[in-house]
Amino acid sequence: MAAIRHALQHEVFQPIDERLLAFVHVSKALKKKKTSFLCISVTKETPLVVNIHQVKKSDKNVLKKKRSWPLGSLKIVDGKTASADTQEFDLYFDKVYKWHASNTQERQSFLIVLWKQCSNYSLKERPEFKNLPKDWMSGEAVSIQAKNNTAITLDSSEPADLEEYQALTEKEELDLEQLMNQCNTAVSNAEAFIETLTNDLSILDGENVQSVLASEQQVTQLMSQLEVAMSEVEKVEAQLNSYEDVLCHVRNTMEKMEEKNMLIEVANRNNQKLLAELEKVVYRLELPSKYQVALVDADLTSAQGLQQAIEAGKALQAVMNAEIHPDLVRLAAVQEQKKRFDKWKSKFSNIISRHLNNLFIHLLQTVVISHHHPSHYPRTSLELMWASTGKHFIFPFLEFINTWIRLRIYMEYRLYNFLLNICIYAIFEDLSAKKQQKEQKGGSGGGGVGGSSGGQLLGVDREQWVTDSDPAAERVRFDQMLERVLAQLEPVCLSEQNFCVAFFQLDVLSPTTKNTQTTLDGIGLDNRLESEPVALPQKRIEKQVNEEVRRMMGDIFGCIEPELVNFINHHERIDSIYCMHALVRLSQHVMSAQDAGSFLSKTFGSVLVQVKRSYDRYMQAQLKSIQDIRVNKKSKCGILPFVANFEEFARTSELIFNNSERRTDLDKWYVRLVGAMFEVIPLIAAEHQKTPQEVVKMENFHHLFALLSQLKISVLDAQRKEAKQKYNDALKAYVTRYFGRPLEKLNQFFEGVQAKVSQGVKESEISYQMAFSKQELRKVIREYPGREVKKGLYDLYRKVNKHLCEEENLLQVVWRAMQEEFIQQYKYIEELIQRCYPGSMITLDFSIEDILQFFSEIARSH
Repeated sequence: MAAIRHALQHEVFQPIDERLLAFVHVSKALKKKKTSFLCISVTKETPLVVNIHQVKKSDKNVLKKKRSWPLGSLKIVDGKTASADTQEFDLYFDKVYKWHASNTQERQSFLIVLWKQCSNYSLKERPEFKNLPKDWMSGEAVSIQAKNNTAITLDSSEPADLEEYQALTEKEELDLEQLMNQCNTAVSNAEAFIETLTNDLSILDGENVQSVLASEQQVTQLMSQLEVAMSEVEKVEAQLNSYEDVLCHVRNTMEKMEEKNMLIEVANRNNQKLLAELEKVVYRLELPSKYQVALVDADLTSAQGLQQAIEAGKALQAVMNAEIHPDLVRLAAVQEQKKRFDKWKSKFSNIISRHLNNLFIHLLQTVVISHHHPSHYPRTSLELMWASTGKHFIFPFLEFINTWIRLRIYMEYRLYNFLLNICIYAIFEDLSAKKQQKEQKGGSGGGGVGGSSGGQLLGVDREQWVTDSDPAAERVRFDQMLERVLAQLEPVCLSEQNFCVAFFQLDVLSPTTKNTQTTLDGIGLDNRLESEPVALPQKRIEKQVNEEVRRMMGDIFGCIEPELVNFINHHERIDSIYCMHALVRLSQHVMSAQDAGSFLSKTFGSVLVQVKRSYDRYMQAQLKSIQDIRVNKKSKCGILPFVANFEEFARTSELIFNNSERRTDLDKWYVRLVGAMFEVIPLIAAEHQKTPQEVVKMENFHHLFALLSQLKISVLDAQRKEAKQKYNDALKAYVTRYFGRPLEKLNQFFEGVQAKVSQGVKESEISYQMAFSKQELRKVIREYPGREVKKGLYDLYRKVNKHLCEEENLLQVVWRAMQEEFIQQYKYIEELIQRCYPGSMITLDFSIEDILQFFSEIARSH
């Protein structure tokens, strides 16, 4: 077997640089006479590639490869059975190859090596091994005894050691042949050849030892030279260390000299900066003497004196706001100069405040006189009054407000506030005076605008409403008055707000200064407790400014909200529906405001909230009047008050809320009110004693349906359809109840006929039944002559006319529905006669044309 392995390696695999790992002598399962070898080989160069080859001997007894497969193309290895004694196995490549091994040990060795190679090399898809003993694929070392008793050790950790034979190189073969030629016994006596080789090796080892001992003196000499060299190196290192110490001393000296030069330069720079700061302080804190005189003795009555005072104030403001280092502020000279500035500031502020106080008092006296004597000053426009009297006196002093008297101006601000409150009261008193004049012209019994109409509720009879004049005209007049008030207040408040912002400089916050400087006016570290300033975000600054503006406007126009609320409440007590006008008007002004955060917008919004509550209370009262309605049960019911009154209520509401943003508020209450009507109408109908409940529901739902169809309110479309359905249901119920069956005995007769038919009697055999014979049928028909039927219908018509009310005019509708019901009953009886009594020539005493004539004559007679 070793010879075969050597031959395979030498002839087949060595020329292609591959090593043979394992082989097995096989034949095909069906052609056992044709033998070949299956070999596993691996390339010598990396990357290592494992191949499976089929090798055959040619006719000239030369080994050659017949076909080859890469290991990656192997799909399945089938051992046929788990027993190790079998010689069959299959390999699946592109097709199935069935093999028969000549030796079981060769088969076992080949399959184990094949499994090891598949396990050790990374393949895209590892082949499947089946029907093989488990210990072959356990990964442990397996020893296989071949025919030539050569042991092969398989180890999972060293797949390269699987081979049993390693071929010699050409040089090794030449050396081995030369050695064997030198020894005559190398071929004939291997033991003698080995002994000779051993003796030669011992001689060589001895010579090597003697050579080492002979060179001991040279080694000793070399070591002594190395020691001399080491001592010289130590001397050089010592010399270098001394040089390094000298250099360190020089470096330290230079660093000290550089530090001294730096300190001198710092001292020079500090002295220069100190000198510059002192010169700056002296220059910035110097106030010319002409400004000192103007501050102490300011003349604000003349234009020239006012101009000098403004220039002096600006100069004083400049020196007081001069940026000075905090440490320099502590200097005694600076503190003394600051006291002088404060003294001039106090005197100058007192002069300005006293002058403005006198101006306010004079202006207040002028406005009070004009308020009590309208002939002196017409009380028609607050904006005109204030623009022509107050602001022109104050504007020249705008330069002083923020600088000198921003705090003290609030002392005089009470006069300013009282002044504007008088003007606001003048607006409402002017409107009240005009209202009283109209009331006196209209008579003393009116009870206010349009008379008292607070009782105009849906659930109250129209006769109980108190209206001494045209309520629609009065409501339009109130709407115009309210619009006039709101329109007049809006430009005045906006103008006053702009004036206050400019005059009191409410849009100017204290400046944020650097933490290294301050001013003599206290703006800086001293005023901020020497803490670092924080730059406020833009939104926060705007919010703070708006709050300050609204606070001041609230102080000035604090009377607007209560006066406006009282004005609206007064008219709501006269006519509750005025709350609708107020809701719409206020909403328009709030929604159209240019500045939603302004004082007036906030004020109107607050009033709007109260008006919305009044509106909800008004609508809740309407809803309660529907739910709590009481009707006279001893007289004909007719159209209920809330159904009749809803038309005027809806038309008035539509006029008020036309194209308004508050339309949703009205639509919400529309649904609730109509829903309450749907609930209350059946309750009243069930409790009424005089009028049948079907008539109450029919008439009221019909009226409500017609009204909703006329109004065309989109939110009530579902309710309109529901009202129509309820009306139809009530009409059908009324006809069914009161029309009944005029031909009662005939109907009973044919009910018996239908019962017999349902029991199984044929319709053609009904006439043979004793109780349902033709004679019995004729007897029943004779009881309903045409004149008796007409008389019964006439009595029914009078009863229906008695039930229905005249204003709804449903008599003909009900009468037509009864006519259709009678015709249906007639056709039903005629059909049964034709089906059950064919050819009997039996008919009723009257025809359908007679029925139509009966109903027509009765209707025309009334």
